Amino acid sequence: MPLPPFPIKTRRLVLRPYAAEDADQLYRAQSREDVTQYLYWGPRTREEAEVALADRMTRTALTVEGDRVILAVDLADTGELLGEVHLAWISEEHRTVEIGYIFHPDYAGYGYATEAAAQLVRIAFDDLDMHRVIARLDADNAASTRLLERLGMRKEAHFVRNEFVRGRWADEAVFAMLDSEWPSARVAEPFVRGLPGHA
Repeated sequence: MPLPPFPIKTRRLVLRPYAAEDADQLYRAQSREDVTQYLYWGPRTREEAEVALADRMTRTALTVEGDRVILAVDLADTGELLGEVHLAWISEEHRTVEIGYIFHPDYAGYGYATEAAAQLVRIAFDDLDMHRVIARLDADNAASTRLLERLGMRKEAHFVRNEFVRGRWADEAVFAMLDSEWPSARVAEPFVRGLPGHA
């Protein structure tokens, strides 16, 4: 499927493929428990982060069903790596993709994750002609739930204790949006805290 050319720019962000020079910043994020708290994997060692980076550097196209694109998200003004966004091709027949995101907690509260995720939804519907966008998350992840609600996605399912993740039974929530709902979805303007040197 034809993705927009990289890098993809939003009002404050740059979405781009990962590069070898991201190793230090990726490790600093992925080695933290508060970053990986709701993920399938826990804090990574330097070696594990380097393996993850090598894999991410190959995730730049949606060629066949099952492919996943993973893009680094930089702050446009400074080039700081804030996090990443994911776009996975779930079904060709049903024109469905899944979005995901991981952001460093030091940048929480500025609306960056909402801004980046909204760009993925736009790409899915406007560029890729998808019928349906979904997101799956640990139901305890309140911040991620609020983000999906800001995007205009609706909660469609709540599966109770359906996955055993890192030593505990976790509930899973599923959010979705249809192409017919996208033009009317109103992405809330993110609450932006003051950052030094930023409006």
